[in-house]
Amino acid sequence: MNLATCYQLLGLPSGASFDDIKASYRRLARKYHPDVNPGDERAREKFMAVTEAYKYLLSVKVSSEFSGKVNQLTVARKPTPDSAAPSRDAGNFVKAAVSPKPASLQFNPDLSPLEQQLKASSYQQLQRLLKQHRFPRAIALIEGLARRIPQDPEVIQWQAIIYQRWGRHLIQERQLDKARIYLKKALRTDPHNRSLWAEVEKDFRYMEQLF
Repeated sequence: MNLATCYQLLGLPSGASFDDIKASYRRLARKYHPDVNPGDERAREKFMAVTEAYKYLLSVKVSSEFSGKVNQLTVARKPTPDSAAPSRDAGNFVKAAVSPKPASLQFNPDLSPLEQQLKASSYQQLQRLLKQHRFPRAIALIEGLARRIPQDPEVIQWQAIIYQRWGRHLIQERQLDKARIYLKKALRTDPHNRSLWAEVEKDFRYMEQLF
């Protein structure tokens, strides 16, 4: 099934918006649902076709929305003339730079359309919260998402990164014991993320300089 066929099945023009796709699917699903058309094989086949088209379009839309954006959650310290040692300026130390390495979302076929929508909306909320430095609220949001979608690797990565960002912010606030707790939580959450380990090591080295 290609994009053109999916749009056609949902009665939409190519490139229709996410909201239009959802609205059209809901209308057609109600019309052709087997419970509404008991014993009608053609209606059942139509229902299956529009559902498949909706799922495919949803995956494309979500992938397009996330493509190139996930790297905004990647944490990296801005380079300094002496990259071997952390900066002694706490303000500069905690500033995060967007990773130059592009990233794209790999569609997770194990997620339902509802879970895909939840993940997309949560990502947008997380971006806003991080920009506003509302780290406790971001943590509450990502922990709730992780409970709902526990096996999604990107959600796990976001959770670990947010823990690390909060830990780094706590260092700036000189709340070192609390910072240490969240940095360790970051490593436990995503233990195979080498980039994360490198950032956390920088954080711990900087804390040593503060004593």
